[in-house]
Amino acid sequence: MVTDSSLSTSAKCPVFAIVVGEHSGDTLGAGLISSLQQKYPNAKFVGIGGTKMQKLGFESLFSMEELAVMGLVEVLGRLRRLLYIRKSLVNYFTENKPDVFIGIDAPDFNIGLELRLKKHGIKTVHYVSPSVWAWREKRIFKIAKATDMVLSLLPFEKAFYDKHQVPCTFVGHPLADDIPMVSDKQQARTALNLPSSPKILALMPGSRGGELSRLLEPFFQSAQKLQQADENLLLVAPMVSEKRAEQFRALQAEFAPDLAIELIIDNTQTVMAASDCLLMASGTVTLEAALIKRPMVICYKFNKLTHLLAKWLVKLNWFSLPNLLMNKSLVPELLQEEVCSDNIVPLVKERLYQDQSQLNDSYIAIHQQLRCDASAQSAKAVIALLPLELQNHR
Repeated sequence: MVTDSSLSTSAKCPVFAIVVGEHSGDTLGAGLISSLQQKYPNAKFVGIGGTKMQKLGFESLFSMEELAVMGLVEVLGRLRRLLYIRKSLVNYFTENKPDVFIGIDAPDFNIGLELRLKKHGIKTVHYVSPSVWAWREKRIFKIAKATDMVLSLLPFEKAFYDKHQVPCTFVGHPLADDIPMVSDKQQARTALNLPSSPKILALMPGSRGGELSRLLEPFFQSAQKLQQADENLLLVAPMVSEKRAEQFRALQAEFAPDLAIELIIDNTQTVMAASDCLLMASGTVTLEAALIKRPMVICYKFNKLTHLLAKWLVKLNWFSLPNLLMNKSLVPELLQEEVCSDNIVPLVKERLYQDQSQLNDSYIAIHQQLRCDASAQSAKAVIALLPLELQNHR
């Protein structure tokens, strides 16, 4: 890899290294960069990031998609490449030392990277706490060795770190800052050129290729039954990229070639706001759905071996963020063999055709709890790790 001598520390031009592994991390990274640029307009940002970060001047040394792999078994198939990328980053950042390194999510990749960089005297931050409170609790000791600060998005995480005396700052969630308290359905439909009257169901099988391959068949089967029962039901599917849209089309041709469904690329929040119900994969997007305040049915299917390991290791009553945040069964969850049309269809029908307004109080509570100006809070915590001459820069 070509090194860049221009990364040397400057009192007027701090260098921030950032590595993200998926689209949600790209959003967090972009918010952090934007906040840091307000104080340091000439700062340099380099590492691995997506399109949102790159639009702000971020230099990505590898494609973010290379890190977008989830599941214990799935990682094994990509292990050699992942180790090569991590080794390359260690070499790059030790030769071209940044002022602070920020690993955003992707804990299995980033915490090992942070550990190596911290040993070389680089200040390290991990943004988005790994789910140590849910499984592999002893990871807290490795995190303590690897990081100078953890930035947590969820309030119950900080208490866990405080118990173990590991530095942690609760910053809230940028999504809660960005999403309005009320998301107007008709306004969203107008923006997408969708009709105002019919019920709309959004199919949201995830942003990773493996998620689409495991979830779309039962999603298509459910959608066919729902459309047969209501010929006016409109189906939409927001895709994060053209690559995922191509995969969606290929799977639809295989499983549901006659299903009428409209694909919309790179406009997920507006699609959710325009919809009456969301049939979706688990992940950060379920928090977006709660903040947009739409009924949802959440599904997830792992690789079989990954699921067996997870059953043994994970100790949670729920796996989706809305339920974890409210500590109750706020929205329905289906996991593994439960993800089938016989289970999905009645849950979706209930949320499409019955009054769901009682959800709003819980959704508003989630929104208020997480609205803390997260990007600004995160930037403040990162700046506190800079040398004093950089902290005091005006």
